[in-house]
Amino acid sequence: MLLARTALPEAPAPARERALRLLDRRLGGSKVLSGREACDAYARDESEAIGRVPDAVVRAASADDLAVALAVARETGVPITPRGGGTGRTGGAVPLAGGIVLDTSSLGRIKEIDLREQLAVVEPGVVLAELQARVEEVGLFYPPDPSSLESCCLGGNVAENAGGPRAFKYGVTRDWVLGVEAFLVGGQRIHAGRRTRKGVTGYDVTGLLVGSEGTLAVLGDVTLRLAPKPPAVVTLLALFADVRRAACAVQEITGAGLIPRCLELLDDETLRAVRRAGNPIDERAGAMLLIELDGDPAACEADAERTGEACVAAAALDVLVAKDSAQRERLWAARRRMSPAVRSLTRFKLSEDVVVPRQRLVELLERNARTCERERVRTLTYGHAGDGNLHVNFLWDDDDELPRVSAAIEQLFRDTVALGGTLSGEHGIGVLKAPYLPIEQSPELIALQRDLKRVFDPEGLLNPGKIFPALGHGAC
Repeated sequence: MLLARTALPEAPAPARERALRLLDRRLGGSKVLSGREACDAYARDESEAIGRVPDAVVRAASADDLAVALAVARETGVPITPRGGGTGRTGGAVPLAGGIVLDTSSLGRIKEIDLREQLAVVEPGVVLAELQARVEEVGLFYPPDPSSLESCCLGGNVAENAGGPRAFKYGVTRDWVLGVEAFLVGGQRIHAGRRTRKGVTGYDVTGLLVGSEGTLAVLGDVTLRLAPKPPAVVTLLALFADVRRAACAVQEITGAGLIPRCLELLDDETLRAVRRAGNPIDERAGAMLLIELDGDPAACEADAERTGEACVAAAALDVLVAKDSAQRERLWAARRRMSPAVRSLTRFKLSEDVVVPRQRLVELLERNARTCERERVRTLTYGHAGDGNLHVNFLWDDDDELPRVSAAIEQLFRDTVALGGTLSGEHGIGVLKAPYLPIEQSPELIALQRDLKRVFDPEGLLNPGKIFPALGHGAC
């Protein structure tokens, strides 16, 4: 059941006390927080998951600090949970077993931007928006763009394999990571990957660590691939009577061979939230596509015209083109503020980022609508229609609604997999989705991944309780 997983057992008190003494001795008191009041904020992230208040928080100021904290965890048998900006949506940074939280957000240096090789080397605490601004100043481009870009950290983006609206054209974080510095439980440091565009030496350890949600290693420096900054960007707003027509427009656009860098879908309930937040959207519209194209100016203009024609062919009520960069930014600011705007509607909100083949989008939306009507649960949906990644939001105010919400979410996951989809496109599994992993993955595949976890972390001390369901769980 949703949110049924409680905090894991703590390490014995003597082990936790020893860990605190060793951290103080090896790092100094200025880098170590202790006590409930100082550590309370680290028991949660931006999800609905709540863990234990950690016994200590290490605010790492160097790579050596990461190694020390992980060595102490191994020596004392105390669990350790890495944390970046704390913007995760599935509880990935929540310390379920208390212990130590390893905060990497102060490691915020952009160490290198190489114009000739088109790459950047960053520490894990670099805020995504800062990196994007810096590389664009010199004519380069880093595409991944989750909505939390103003506060999320690159280390967390890599750990969660973050995506965003531009993933349809440019891919997710994994597609832009060339190499990583990683620290294992015990403090060992490894360097995986490369600085070159090509390389097939040995296993792809970098690819394994990207998206591992902090369960295999803690990330240090990350080497990222960059691209030339697109010389032109055009943004369109297409309004439709209903979500079925909007989804048909997605098919028209992609069927015409067009690849917008963003192709965002908002349903009728989401548009109501947008209007309540002060954004005037035509009242006739029951769905909207926010479309963005980039590239050569002449090609961009031609593709924008073809995209508009595709929307008209799908019975668009109106197609508007942003007149300038300021208007384009206003449109995207409204989209990026969508999650807090929706959160303001209710006491509790969970956003599930499922993915289905594009041609099954409408079917998934219709199945979810029937489920939520049956369970009497409020829902609204927006997301990245270009790659079939929908953010289905479930809203509730009272605890007695939770069983119905839980039933609706489980049915969404079952419908998603039945339609050829997957449980998460960019939020990860964390703690909130862990009970549902067996809906998509076989026992043999889960067992293999558990074995990989044991190779990296034999005692299970690093970010325990994430990704995998509790043994014996009957979610399937």
